Amino acid sequence: MSMGQYSNVRDPRTELEVVRDWNGVEQVVLRSPRGAYARVSLHGGQVLSWRNDRGEELLFTSSKAIFKPPKAMRGGIPICFPQFGNSGALEQHGFARNRIWALDEEHLSFNQNNNNSKSSVDLILKPSEDDLKCWSHCFEFRLRVSLSKDGDLSLVSRVRNVNGKPFSFSFGYHTYLSVSDISYVLSINPSEVRIEGLETLDYLDNLSQRERFTEQGDAITFESEVDRVYVGSPNVIAVLDHEKKRTFVIRKEGLPDIVVWNPWEKKSKNMVDFGDEEYKQMLCVDAAAAERPITLKPGEEWTGKLELSEVPSTNCSGHLDQPGII
Repeated sequence: MSMGQYSNVRDPRTELEVVRDWNGVEQVVLRSPRGAYARVSLHGGQVLSWRNDRGEELLFTSSKAIFKPPKAMRGGIPICFPQFGNSGALEQHGFARNRIWALDEEHLSFNQNNNNSKSSVDLILKPSEDDLKCWSHCFEFRLRVSLSKDGDLSLVSRVRNVNGKPFSFSFGYHTYLSVSDISYVLSINPSEVRIEGLETLDYLDNLSQRERFTEQGDAITFESEVDRVYVGSPNVIAVLDHEKKRTFVIRKEGLPDIVVWNPWEKKSKNMVDFGDEEYKQMLCVDAAAAERPITLKPGEEWTGKLELSEVPSTNCSGHLDQPGII
């Protein structure tokens, strides 16, 4: 399904391009000086597209994705809040990804390209009356999406408790990476697609009632369905794609876990908004707070950061040792 017709509006206050999809929902286009590109929808505060300066799409979107609120689109980077997965009383992955966010007028002055050559947009979500009926906590969720001059994509989430009592939540950046055929394993060399940086970690296996295991492999490769929460993970990991000669470097702060998901063949056929064979072209690697909830006292604020970089590479030596992030 194509994204349909857009109407274009340039906001002189922000130097951003604002477009509307066929449902009338605003989307914000970010561009770097070197030609990288990102598009963020106010439906869910969801990054729908991230392209490098060669025009290559780096995020996966299903050909059967449904672009109609309130359903979240299958692909990009949905925001999972205030619940990750189905481990609570709310709908799967919470309600933030299904709501219409607003441009954060209070922080518009930060949206312009600054000295760091970042193009940014600030969004905000506050609970509706319906939200408060299913999750009775007042919050302010501010999201900044930025594209650096080098094309790195960063998301910074700030959740503030404006409630009169503490509340707890789980969270995840549900990141659909576009990869070459994940089911193809070379007979001599390592798998075409693999994750490095999670070796020896404990993980909760959602396919085995969240039973706890320890990762045994030198790198994570894929031969069947996977749905795991790697707990206490390092703040930098890498996803290597041998065929595309590309490495995704994932940096995070404030998010202790990494969730790895691929539905594989059987489950793909049971999802109406996902192609039967599309599991081969995607891999979800989510920076998350999934194992233990985050608790905020009244007036407290939590910050969770994600930065995605794409580097031309077939091995990741050195990537996992880089200090600092966003």
